[in-house]
Amino acid sequence: MTINKHYSMLLGLDADWKVSGVQLDLEGKGVEVALEFIGKKATCPECGEACPIADHAPERTWRHLDTMQFETVLRACVPRSQCGNCGVKTAAVPWAEKHSRFTLMFEAFAIEVIKASSDIKKASALLRLHWESAHTIMGKAVERGLARRETGEVSRVGIDEKSFRRSQSYITILNDLDGGRVLEVVEGRKEEDAKGLLASLGKDGCSRVKAIAMDMWPAFINAAQAELPGADIVFDKFHVSGHLNKAVDEVRRKENAQLLKGGVETLKGSRYSWLRSPDTRSQKQTSYVEGLRRSSLKTARAWAIKEFFNDGYWGSRNEAFGETLYKRWYAWAIRSRLEPIKKVARMVKKHLWGLQTWFLHGITNAVSEGLNSRIQAIKSASRGFRNFKNYRTRILFFCGKLEMRPNTTH
Repeated sequence: MTINKHYSMLLGLDADWKVSGVQLDLEGKGVEVALEFIGKKATCPECGEACPIADHAPERTWRHLDTMQFETVLRACVPRSQCGNCGVKTAAVPWAEKHSRFTLMFEAFAIEVIKASSDIKKASALLRLHWESAHTIMGKAVERGLARRETGEVSRVGIDEKSFRRSQSYITILNDLDGGRVLEVVEGRKEEDAKGLLASLGKDGCSRVKAIAMDMWPAFINAAQAELPGADIVFDKFHVSGHLNKAVDEVRRKENAQLLKGGVETLKGSRYSWLRSPDTRSQKQTSYVEGLRRSSLKTARAWAIKEFFNDGYWGSRNEAFGETLYKRWYAWAIRSRLEPIKKVARMVKKHLWGLQTWFLHGITNAVSEGLNSRIQAIKSASRGFRNFKNYRTRILFFCGKLEMRPNTTH
């Protein structure tokens, strides 16, 4: 069997094409495979009709998978069909997509290399490509994946924001909480931005969403009520815990400053002892808190109020019991004479309707936070992004769980 036959089989060419020659350049470490169209008619790429051949387009090249250590390129003059309905059109080739400079097999391989390396510059070096070419492959892969993606089963989503540039610039991200994937990204965090993001699910997709997790950002609330009228809004429990921790720390800092003036160092260096959960505190921190929890310190009182909400409210077995625990907690917090705690209590009261829904759906934005960590790693590896379009492409490529490989079977 000749080398031409071997390459014809490796490329999976149909009967209309043949390998007319193979050239090996030892010095340049390259292989060129010449392809020739031998069919009698050319298929119109617009309507699919078999048409007479009008002429051939100028010779083009496509980067293919390496032959051993040699970079391999395909060359061909593609026929143009003389279609009675569509006019003169360049026929599609079986080894590459329209307008692509790479074969389907090479693009499939490049996608896997980029995914495995998690760094487009490193992947570009491995593939011996300019990073712009690698990014073009990524962009096409994302478009392909989005066109294939099914969102019919998405019923629980999360919406979250993340800083974009160093200035006050943000992106808003929509996540599939059950699928652990990013669904879409938009620039900005205003109400209209969030509405557009949710609307990207489509009318049917929006109607299937049963619950959406978020923080208490008014723009997100308004957007969800407008675009997802059948979904329950669930305020993220960890967002509330963050506010309570901030309040406890504010009480501690103020009290510590007062104690230090009198030479008392009881609270000095104790920040994380009061803020960490029992399962993340060290033995020393646990002993410290246990020794002071029943003291007259304002910090100890603020900590006890925080812990009662975290353990009592979120630990309630159902919505009704949770509301009962909330009322007890609120009465304690609002009478605590600790202004930071009272501020959180008023916030919780205002948003209780979106906290109670947690007992129905049990969702948080923990999945979104996990995806945000991956997005931050992408951002750090690229040393930031100036262009939102590129940022979106990277996020969906690495976090969208898309089926991005081209179909390499003919």
